[in-house]
Amino acid sequence: MEEFITTIVDFSNNILWSYVLIAGLLGLGIYFTIASRFVQFRFIGEMIRVLAEKPQFKDGQKNISPFKSFCVGAATRIGTGNLAGVAVAITLGGPGAVFWMWIVALLGGATAFIESTLAQVYKIRDSKAFRGGPAYYIEKGLKKRWLGIVFAVLIAVTFGLIFNSVQSNTIALAFENAFGVNRWVVGLIITAITGLVIFGGVHRIANLSSVIVPIMAVLYLLIAFIVLVINIGELPSIIGIIVGHAFGFEQAFGGAIGAAIMNGVKRGLFSNEAGMGSAPNAAATSTTSHPAKQGLIQSLGVFVDTIFVCSATAFIILLAPVFRTGEVSGIELLQNSLDSHIGGWAAIFISLAILLFAFSSIIGSYYYGETNIEFIKESKPALLIFRIATMAFVMIGSVSSLSLVWKMADLFMALMTVINLIAIGLLGKVAFKVLKDYEMQRKAGKDPVFCPKKLGIENTEAWEDDEYEERRQKEAV
Repeated sequence: MEEFITTIVDFSNNILWSYVLIAGLLGLGIYFTIASRFVQFRFIGEMIRVLAEKPQFKDGQKNISPFKSFCVGAATRIGTGNLAGVAVAITLGGPGAVFWMWIVALLGGATAFIESTLAQVYKIRDSKAFRGGPAYYIEKGLKKRWLGIVFAVLIAVTFGLIFNSVQSNTIALAFENAFGVNRWVVGLIITAITGLVIFGGVHRIANLSSVIVPIMAVLYLLIAFIVLVINIGELPSIIGIIVGHAFGFEQAFGGAIGAAIMNGVKRGLFSNEAGMGSAPNAAATSTTSHPAKQGLIQSLGVFVDTIFVCSATAFIILLAPVFRTGEVSGIELLQNSLDSHIGGWAAIFISLAILLFAFSSIIGSYYYGETNIEFIKESKPALLIFRIATMAFVMIGSVSSLSLVWKMADLFMALMTVINLIAIGLLGKVAFKVLKDYEMQRKAGKDPVFCPKKLGIENTEAWEDDEYEERRQKEAV
C-alpha cells in the first residue's frame, strides 16, 4: 500500500514540478519584476528603514510591529530547508542547483512583495490581532470563498502537520548523531515546549520568533563567514562550478541541467517560500500605515533567507571535499563538511543551529495553520484539535523515518503554490496600484497612509473603519 501511495505521489510531484510550478514561479517572477519596475532591488534601502518602524497605531490592542511580523515570516523560512534542504539540492541536482536557488530568490523578491501586499490589503481584524493571507485575499479579492477554503486546508495540513514533522525529525536526528540522545526523549521535549508556545497565541509566537531568528541567523552566518575567509582563494572557482553546472557545462558531480533546475527551484521554494502563499499569513499580522510596507519587508526576507543563509550552507558544503565522495547527504553532509573546516565540534554546532532554525519554523508553521483554521470556521474546539494534532505530528516526526512524508510535503506544497500563483496573478494589478500609491506619497515626503476608497479597492474592512482611518490620518501628519 505504501509503495502504491509513493508511486502516485512521485508521479504527481513530477508532473507538477516539471511543468506547472517551474513555469509558474519563474514566469510570474519575471512578470512581477518587470511590472513593478524591479521593486525588490529599487527599494532595498526602504525595506531596511521600514523594518525598524514601531507599530503606528495605539488603540488598546496588542499590536505586532513590522520587525516581529518579519521574524514570524523568517522563522518559517529559515529552517530545515536552509541546511538539510540545500544539501539535498546539491546531492540530487549538483552544484548548479544553487544557481537556480539564487534565481528563484532574485525573482521571488517581487513575488513576495505582491503576495504580502495583498495580504495586508485584504486582512481582517479580530479581537486579538490582524490576520490574513491567501485564503483571505482569494475570498475578498477574487470572491471565491470555496477556493480560499481549499487553500486553507492545504496550508493547515502542509505547515501545521507535515512540515512540522520534517522539522522535528531533523532536530531529533541531529541530536542523536551529535550526542547520542534517544529520539523519543528529544521528541517529548520538543513537543512539550511546542505546546507551551502555541497555547500562548500569536503574540507569544511573535515574541519568541523576534528573539530566536536574529540570534540563529547571525551565529550561523558568522561561522559561514569564517569558513569563507579560511578558503577565500577557492571561492572564485566554486562560483565558476556553480554557474557551469547550472547550464550543463560541467557534469562531474551529477545532475544534468534539468536536475539542477528542478532541485534548485524546488528547494529554493521550500526555503524562501516566495509564491507559496505562506509568508503572507505573517505579513497580514503587522500593524502598519500602508500595505506596501509589509510587501517590502517580506521581500527582504526572501533575500535574507536564500542569498545569505542558503548561500552560506552551499559554500560550506562546496568548499569541502566531502560532497565529492557521494557517500553522505542531507544534514549529515553539512555536518561532515563543516567538520572538515572547523573540527569535531561542528556536529554539536549544527545540532544547536538545527534546534534553533527548525524549532522556530515549527512555531511559525503552526501559526500559519491556526490562522487558516480560523478562516474556515472560528471554533475553539477545532482550534484545540488542531493544536493537539500539531503536537502529535511533532512527536511522530521525531521518531519516524519520513521519506514518504518529505514527498507528501512536496506534493502539498506544490498544490497550495499553484492555487496561490493563480490568485496573485489575477490580483497583481491591485498590488501594483498600491505600490504606485506608496511611491507617490514617499516622493511627496510623506509617511504613506493607505486609503483604499481613494484607490477604488473594495472589501478592505480592516482599513475602512472610520475611527481607524481618522487615527491613521492624524498620526501620519
